[in-house]
Amino acid sequence: MTLLFAVAVAILFGSGAYLLLKHDLVRVVIGMVLISNAANLFIISAGLSRGQAPIYPLVEGEPVSDPLVQAMTLTAIVISFGVAALLLALVYRVYTSHLSLDLDELAEADERDEAVRDLATLTGRPR
Repeated sequence: MTLLFAVAVAILFGSGAYLLLKHDLVRVVIGMVLISNAANLFIISAGLSRGQAPIYPLVEGEPVSDPLVQAMTLTAIVISFGVAALLLALVYRVYTSHLSLDLDELAEADERDEAVRDLATLTGRPR
């Protein structure tokens, strides 16, 4: 079971890291979500313990999990959902202002804006 969790964490983290390196802002956001899900799954798998339930120690039990780890992971899920919503709102704002989500095009637009700003500073005129 632990090996299954380890493989799932590796796949999620690898996919997220791959998407983070893409030149599209939506894929970057999806990569962030995948990496946060991989971290949550890793924390849940670390919280699994083998043994008997503490309430009925005389009865043969199934593997139990620590409720503190589950509560912490639930909090992390809520926080990652908020971060994903914020990132998607920022991506939407970038798209409405630049009509592009390609990071290379956005970098070129930023360089053009800096050149215009520098030229306006040298001539003493406002943009």
